[in-house]
Amino acid sequence: MQSGLAKTKNWILEYIVEKTGVNPLMGWESSSNTLSEIKLEFSSKENAIKYAKKNKINYEILEPKNKKIIKRSYADNFTK
Repeated sequence: MQSGLAKTKNWILEYIVEKTGVNPLMGWESSSNTLSEIKLEFSSKENAIKYAKKNKINYEILEPKNKKIIKRSYADNFTK
C-alpha cells in the first residue's frame, strides 16, 4: 500500500477543546464548543503563526517527519 503526498504541503491550525462528553442519545463523543469543528489551512508555517498571534491563540507547532523513500522494483518481491 502506498500513501500519496497530496495535500501535505499546507499547515493546519486546529482548536483543541478540553471539554468533550458523550451524547446520551447516540453514544458519540460530542462537544458544545463549535471551535472543535474548525480547521484552518495556511500555505506556510509563518502565516499560521502570524494568524495565531494576531488572534491571541495559544499554539503548538508539530513539525512534519521526513519520509525515507526506499526505491524498489516489482521483481524485488520475488528474489528473496
